[in-house]
Amino acid sequence: MLDRREFNRLGAGALLWLAGCQKGDSSASADEETIVLRGGTVLPVDEAFSSHTAVAIRGTRVLAVGTDDAVTEAAGRGARVIDLDGRTVLPGFIEPHMHFAMKAGLGHFVDVGPFVHATFEDALEALGGLHEQAVAGGEDEWVRARQFDPSLLDPPRELTSRDLDAVAPSRPAFVLNASGHIAYVNGRALELAGLTKDTPDPPGASYGRYEDGSPNGILYGTASHLPVLMRDEGTARRMMTSFVEAGRGVGDEAAALGITTLCDMATGALSGAGELENYRAMYEGGRMKARIRAYLYDGGGPSFDEAEVRPEDGDALMRVAGWKVVTDGSNQGFTGRQRTPYFTEDTLGLFYVEPEDLRELVLRRSRQGWPLALHGNGDAAIDSILDAVTSARENGVDVEKLRIRIEHCSILHDEQIARMKDLGVLPSFLINHVHYWGHVMRDQVFGPEKVQLLDRCAAVESAGLRWVMHSDDPVSPLGSLHKIRVAVVRDLWKEPGTILAPDERVPVESAIRAVTRNAAWQCHSEHEIGSLEPGKLADLVVLEDDPRAVEATAISDIRVSETWMDGRRVFGG
Repeated sequence: MLDRREFNRLGAGALLWLAGCQKGDSSASADEETIVLRGGTVLPVDEAFSSHTAVAIRGTRVLAVGTDDAVTEAAGRGARVIDLDGRTVLPGFIEPHMHFAMKAGLGHFVDVGPFVHATFEDALEALGGLHEQAVAGGEDEWVRARQFDPSLLDPPRELTSRDLDAVAPSRPAFVLNASGHIAYVNGRALELAGLTKDTPDPPGASYGRYEDGSPNGILYGTASHLPVLMRDEGTARRMMTSFVEAGRGVGDEAAALGITTLCDMATGALSGAGELENYRAMYEGGRMKARIRAYLYDGGGPSFDEAEVRPEDGDALMRVAGWKVVTDGSNQGFTGRQRTPYFTEDTLGLFYVEPEDLRELVLRRSRQGWPLALHGNGDAAIDSILDAVTSARENGVDVEKLRIRIEHCSILHDEQIARMKDLGVLPSFLINHVHYWGHVMRDQVFGPEKVQLLDRCAAVESAGLRWVMHSDDPVSPLGSLHKIRVAVVRDLWKEPGTILAPDERVPVESAIRAVTRNAAWQCHSEHEIGSLEPGKLADLVVLEDDPRAVEATAISDIRVSETWMDGRRVFGG
């Protein structure tokens, strides 16, 4: 068995690079070539949301934005001119919440989700095929899969150890729910992990059980399933040997979608403080095509404390941005903590961190100066978060300065929005909950009345909150244009033409701000990215069409023509 201490061996010494990095600068481009992109629509996403026809880049930074003639004159002789030919330029998109380590480190897990296998039986058959491959691969091979989501199956159907044992009898099987909060394992995996009917539930998590009390293979909460996953030596080995190259592949995918910055919301969850050195190594040789902003996972706190990692350690390519705490679970998994029971399940869900413990944790980390990203799906979890932030303020912390975020922030009541405004707490919406899971939220999770409180983009904008939206990839796919479309239309994947909470639709300009300017602010990077203003880093995306000029449902179909980072084309052209 791979030693967990070896898995985390990089520790403090691996982070020495952080101390010597220059903040707010990038070494990706050493020359000072001047480039003019002209003859199109340039939307710098400045405060006024102005519109221009050209932008000039000098070296790694934006030089000027304006008319073709004015920008060409500012660029001077010798500038290289690129004809936009009517295309549209925006700041590079920012993904403010995704799981980089999960995407890179667990990218070898096979997708058995509902977008690939529409029925339970199809998914089970695919898992059986994976078992055959595992048997052929050797005694140490596991069945590894991800994205299983019973809420999107028709009818909904959980995956138990008995189901898995029928198709995967001789190799351990680990299947991750699309939410990342639940996993399904077979009897062999339960045996390896030593889980029996006498095993107590871990704090903030639980084991599903059969009527006799024995584990049924459904693991609710990361505290229950991460220890099982860590027994998979093949996955642990991949994290140590292939993670850097896999991470560059994630950067390639982001660039193809016009995304120039990825905010990782659980750095260290899989391999501790060593993940930061792995992230930095991705940039060696100029091969990484997206910036990383890292929020450190609270579960790895001792590792980061020992390494003396601090907020803003790093540079413009990879920087530590804050501290992440998961306070509850997933609404569609019925583990998000609610004020009242779910619509079809007589449960309130789970507090992963009890309210009293959260108050202590928020006070301790905020006093250390950590910007906090607090995962809150259920309305009771959001109450707990707001109570904890209020307590920190009452104890002398300038909480507004820290730009504390509520991640997912799924269900919001009016009085909670008012409290957020008072505290300076910012919402970050998993907007694809509306599109992909909206019918589930309405019919199974919340009911037709409470579901109107899901992802309240218009309400928080009216309140003056600087909101953003995210994919939570791999929970839902990366894609900023798709998120813009969902915020503007709020239509349902399973029910074309059905609009969920139409009063929460926003103008396209507001949705663009949410994935550029606002996202840079929430990631503490507004001084360098998020808008195409002179002096900022030249991260931009060139689109074939203007999102303001097409039918709203077609925004997600706009083609990304080019993506630029640090004044260098990293996709297209």
